[in-house]
Parts: sequence; structure tokens; C-alpha cells
Amino acid sequence: MIVLDTSVLSHVFRRTRSPPSQPVVAAFRRLVEEDAPLAVPGVVFQELLSGVRTARAFRDLEGALAGFPLLLADRAAHRRAAEVRNACRTVGAAAASFDCLIAAQAINAGAELWTLDGDFARIALVTTLRLARPGP
Repeated sequence: MIVLDTSVLSHVFRRTRSPPSQPVVAAFRRLVEEDAPLAVPGVVFQELLSGVRTARAFRDLEGALAGFPLLLADRAAHRRAAEVRNACRTVGAAAASFDCLIAAQAINAGAELWTLDGDFARIALVTTLRLARPGP
């Protein structure tokens, strides 16, 4: 399974695509065409929908995301997220709570996290999080 982070999906669903978005969008399309198992953490779903400006854009984005299974956080995910945050703090690395939860969900699912967010690289140094950077 591949867990998709906000940083990737914001490029994919951006209304106007900049040149830096093109490799990300192309890699995402390949995954979809290959029917790769993709999932979106609930907090990523929330972050994406929180970034839209109109009710219509909200509905359109929600519809576009409807085809992806949601990873909903259970007790084990929240426990793992706390462990992730504590491990980061032990080495002096800052880690946001949402990022720790996304990382925990990917770890618990045995999945790879597709992200462009460098904060996850620090998390991966002190956990078993597997990262991929979409692109060519």
C-alpha cells in the first residue's frame, strides 16, 4: 500500500499546475493506471478539504477523493503517533502531531508514505517509516 500525503495530493488536485507539479502528477497517474493500492489518512483528507475556498470546490475535491480508501486512526495509530513524537523529541527533532499521526498510520499499515514534505525525513531517521518521493 502507498499512503498519500497532503504535499503530494495538493499538487495532484491543484487547479492550475505549475512546472514543479508535473512530475508529481505524472507519477500519481502512473500509480492510478497500474491500479496501485493507494490510501489517504483521514487527517490528510481533512487538511485538503480545509484548504478550499468555495462550497463548490469543496464538493469537487471531496468527490475526487471519494475513490481512495481512508485510513482512519484507531487507538494503535494514536499510540504509535505518540511514540513517533517522543522518538523525535529524544533526538531534538521537531515533529507536528498530524505528521506523527500520518507516519504512524503508514508504519502500522506496513505502507510507504509518498510525500514531498521534508519533515517526514526526520521522522524516518528515528522510526521504521518508509518514504518515497514521487517524481520521474
